[in-house]
Amino acid sequence: MNFTRWSARLPGTQRRAAARTDDSPTALPSEGSVPAARAERLSDAALLPVVDELPVREVLDRIPALVALVQGPDHRLAYVNDAYVAAFGVRPAGEPARVALPELAEIGLLPLLDQVLRSSKPRTVKSRKAPGGRSYTFTCTPVEVSATPEGSGVLIFAADVTDHAEAAERLRASERRQRETAVTLQRSLLPQELEEPDDLRVAATYHPGGTEAAVGGDWYDVITLGGGRTALVIGDVMGRGVRAAAVMGQLRTAVRAYARLDLPPHEVLQLLDGLAMEIDANQIATCAYAVHDPNEGRLVYASAGHLPILVRDESGTVLRADEPTGPPLGTGGWMHASGSIPLGPGSTAVLYTDGLVERRDADLDEGIASLERALAGATGTPQVVCDRLVRSAGVTADHDDDVAVLVLQHPARTGPDSELFRNAALELLGGVEAAPRARAFASGVLTSWRFPTDLHDLGVLAASELVANSLQHGTPPMRLRLRRTDRRLIVEVTDGDDHLPRRRRAEPADESGRGIAIVATIASNWGSRRTPGGGKAVWCEFALPRTT
Repeated sequence: MNFTRWSARLPGTQRRAAARTDDSPTALPSEGSVPAARAERLSDAALLPVVDELPVREVLDRIPALVALVQGPDHRLAYVNDAYVAAFGVRPAGEPARVALPELAEIGLLPLLDQVLRSSKPRTVKSRKAPGGRSYTFTCTPVEVSATPEGSGVLIFAADVTDHAEAAERLRASERRQRETAVTLQRSLLPQELEEPDDLRVAATYHPGGTEAAVGGDWYDVITLGGGRTALVIGDVMGRGVRAAAVMGQLRTAVRAYARLDLPPHEVLQLLDGLAMEIDANQIATCAYAVHDPNEGRLVYASAGHLPILVRDESGTVLRADEPTGPPLGTGGWMHASGSIPLGPGSTAVLYTDGLVERRDADLDEGIASLERALAGATGTPQVVCDRLVRSAGVTADHDDDVAVLVLQHPARTGPDSELFRNAALELLGGVEAAPRARAFASGVLTSWRFPTDLHDLGVLAASELVANSLQHGTPPMRLRLRRTDRRLIVEVTDGDDHLPRRRRAEPADESGRGIAIVATIASNWGSRRTPGGGKAVWCEFALPRTT
């Protein structure tokens, strides 16, 4: 545009000027002329100033926006309007912009002037904070100043958007506070310290999504069930923010309560499914629940729509626990089932949420396959493996989804360490000789394990009472198992009857009913559960004295 003849280039100006030349006060209306009513309106409008007659400088001086004109390759200042002077003070004409307009240099606008001059295309920079604290949106438009030797120039137009910028900043601050609240709630609901099973080494990590992503409902947990068994849980509540974190907290609390019942994994998920529907019928969640029994060397699990557990064996081969998998929690109407996967000494298992493997530009199976390859080469402690898997997945601070990873290892113990983990079992055939045989077996095993006399005697008494209880109330087959770890002695009796014993107060005249009460009194912990093949297991634990 030509700054000195700005009005002459406005659209429609030439047409209006030609129309005024043709009109005259004495002209007679011709056929097809404007009706009288419209002619009156045009006559009234003719009394108002038209754009052609407005002095450009006067217009620019009076508008509230900031206007400046620079010319030539050095962007020498040619003009600033009154609003610009009011905002930044008087500016010396003829000086380069870096000297005359230091506020533009401070906000980095000078390179944009070069781009506009070279490309002859307008450019806009939104909401830049200038010296003094006000925010402006700058539009730089190329102009042709033919009346000056400099020729080309750039017209700078700055609109004050401080109110909009402050409102946007308040909104961002509110979103940040809400996200921080959700992150704090999420972290507070996750276990602050993982329980440490005797036979497993575990580590976990949680990475919230980046600042632009709302926090989700990922969670994990490790629950020692007693008798040497351990429950491992990982889940993901669909949705974002405080609501998802709150639902996650309720589900995690419920999982811990249901786990204490020592139910099979699929029954735990069945209970969780009903609870999820009660919490919020529109809120669904995925969950994988697994139980490790060191005596079996397997991981028994059930999955409600969650990603498959991965297990790396001692040779480095990675297995994927694909089936069975049911729908997510909260859908209802589905009977979950349990499966199993080997987890012997030297094995490592990984439970994770979809944020670790799901990407918008790749198939989910590709992400899981990539995680399998990373796990195959991952060695070291569970925490080292956990960190390596997160790094290999490319999880960074600005990741667009939450990530939770739980890693467990069943160490292969050798040398002196293996002496601290021992097993011994006796098949009980029934009859009057079963109880004496069980006492003799327990005494011999505990003596060979070099337990102190008091712990030896308590272990023999517990074995005798549990066997007697099984002989009286259970059915064959029966087995006595003694197991020691570096922390405790475990005594367990299994039989073919699935009726679980309970502790009750025996009356003085009762001839039975004191066995479980005796065991509960002398042991550190006791419990019972139904076994997968039918029947039950009753166990008790004794804490070993700490060695100095």
